[in-house]
Formats: sequence, structure tokens, C-alpha cells
Amino acid sequence: MTQAYVIDEMISAKSIAARIEALAGEIKTTFADTDKLVVVGLLRGSFVFIADLVRELDLNVEVDFLEASSYGDAMESSREVRILKDLRGEIGGRDVLVVEDIVDTGFTLSHVIHLLASRNPKRLETIALLDKPTRRETDIRASWTGFEIPDEFVVGYGIDYAQRNRNLPFIGKVRFT
Repeated sequence: MTQAYVIDEMISAKSIAARIEALAGEIKTTFADTDKLVVVGLLRGSFVFIADLVRELDLNVEVDFLEASSYGDAMESSREVRILKDLRGEIGGRDVLVVEDIVDTGFTLSHVIHLLASRNPKRLETIALLDKPTRRETDIRASWTGFEIPDEFVVGYGIDYAQRNRNLPFIGKVRFT
């Protein structure tokens, strides 16, 4: 049973859309010479972000997914990263963009980057919708970041609390009542 809570809007749907459009422009410039960009979404929190991002990319893209977990249904990272679903395709010699919903402690993104780098991609870059730098416990930073946020528990735009609130069109701060 989840604790009762209220959600206060932190980042509007309009702000998210504008930021994704700007980020897509930067990504297109970086990968302008690619034959095909493999966009790897980290499930489940990134699925809304990845859908909106790839629609803004005027590049030949292939989408794949990897599911990693360090939270389960908890509000705090366990710091133990488990790969629940691996990529279907090969990334050796290919341009890869990893799409993450939120970088918190950094353990998940760090683990995924090391895993994918061991598969010898041509180029490996990362993008995170949200970044909580005050929570970082590893030396990792995404190549691109949508929004830097304070240490707040957030939901919406694909991000959940115990599998709820992923469908909100905005990022909201959770206040427990």
C-alpha cells in the first residue's frame, strides 16, 4: 500500500516539449554524419521521453530498449543495478544514444554505460531528461540534460511512484500527506 500524497507541478508539459526540441537540435548536429543512430531507452521511466525525442530527430534512427533497475517500488536507490531486459540488437561499431529519465545517484547510468561500452559502439552518448546533481554518488554526467532539479521525489512524463503517475503530461513533485 502506497502512502497518501499530492502532486505539485514542477515542470510543465509545454516546457518539456520546448526543451526536447532544443535538445534534438543539438543531438542532430552531433550525429549529423551517422548512417543510423541507435537510440537506447532505459525502461521504464524513459518511454515517454524517448517517444517525443525520436519524433524530433531528423535522423535515421533505430530504437531499442534496455531495462535496468535499482529502485523497484522504493523511493530510494538500492545502489544495486540489475539488468532486467537486454538489447535485442547489436551496437558494435554503431552510434548509440542512451536515453535516461532521471540521473540521481548515478549508479544505473554508470552501470549501463560500462555495459554498453564493453560492446564497442562507434560512439556512445547519453541524454537524461532530469538530473539531480546533489544526489550523485558516482562520477557520471549525461552528455545532454533536459532539466536540473533539486532533491525532490518526482513523478510524471513516464516517471512513476510504485507504477503510478507515469501518464501525467508534466513533471510533478510528490508531497506526502
